[in-house]
Amino acid sequence: MPIAPAQRRLRIAVFGAGSIGCHLGGMLASTAEVTLIGRPAAMAAIDADGLTLTGPGEARREVRELIAAAGPEAVAGADYVLVTVKSADTETAARDLAPHLGPDTVVVSFQNGLRNTEALAAALPSHRVLAGMVPYNVVRTGPAAFHQGSGGSLMLAGEEGADALAEVAGESGLLLELRSDMPAVQAAKLLMNLNNAVNALSGLPLREQVGQLAYRRCVACCQLEALAVFRAAGVEPAQLGPVPPEVMPQVLELSDAQFHELAGASLQIDATARSSMWEDLQRGRPTEIDSLQGEIVALAERHGLTAPANARLITLVREAEAAAPGAAPGWAGPALLAEVAPAG
Repeated sequence: MPIAPAQRRLRIAVFGAGSIGCHLGGMLASTAEVTLIGRPAAMAAIDADGLTLTGPGEARREVRELIAAAGPEAVAGADYVLVTVKSADTETAARDLAPHLGPDTVVVSFQNGLRNTEALAAALPSHRVLAGMVPYNVVRTGPAAFHQGSGGSLMLAGEEGADALAEVAGESGLLLELRSDMPAVQAAKLLMNLNNAVNALSGLPLREQVGQLAYRRCVACCQLEALAVFRAAGVEPAQLGPVPPEVMPQVLELSDAQFHELAGASLQIDATARSSMWEDLQRGRPTEIDSLQGEIVALAERHGLTAPANARLITLVREAEAAAPGAAPGWAGPALLAEVAPAG
């Protein structure tokens, strides 16, 4: 467990500083010494202009007291390394980090998917690795500007090594909850993230997309398959909001008026929020579809089940990845539903 001497602030490095990583690092910079490590062009923009963080609501924060770097050697001396790379890059990230981590450095996975914490722990056996979860959406709105479009509390495994990070997070204004059930939390987050592909294919802001029944039915189909797979695998998702996970598909199937009346107040999504997968398609980057819908399809196969709705969305996202960057797929809700859940 890292111990921050009284004469200095906690040192935190964010490895893979994209939208989520820059948001976390920018928030933590008010109470800790923060180093962001990411793509050279993005880090150069931050080094030149500092970070601008906006949302939720009218919140705005200008951040200049941090270091922006491009290489893994910049994690040297960190008490914590927050890993925010995409799931497909986890093993590479671990190999890059290993030579530069101090003996007491704690590594925290703030990534989507179910298996990143285990992958990091296997590759970094001498280090404590903690599971974390980011519940909200962050998109890049400028070269060094990032917008949080929805709300919620970060979640972190309440294990040895977590307390110091939780303390500075609270002091910085980040909501963070220590949990003893992170595998269940990650399963619940995966259920919610099954909407990412639907949002990306719709080309619409999240609030507008989630407000339309046909799109919600696409997500409900994916969640029903996921819940069946989780039952077969002995996984029980945590309840992270007012609606139990097993009831979520039924809520999504409500009429638009009923849905807004029941769930509207708890959505906490502003008008500009988009999924990270939409942002990936816009920027011509690989998506995390394999760690979302792909995880459900793989689990289904291991347990003798099928997940056709999730499998179809994988195909559609792959087609969108192959298109020119910025070419929004623009699937209308009924047309997408016909692909995901064809009649008969």
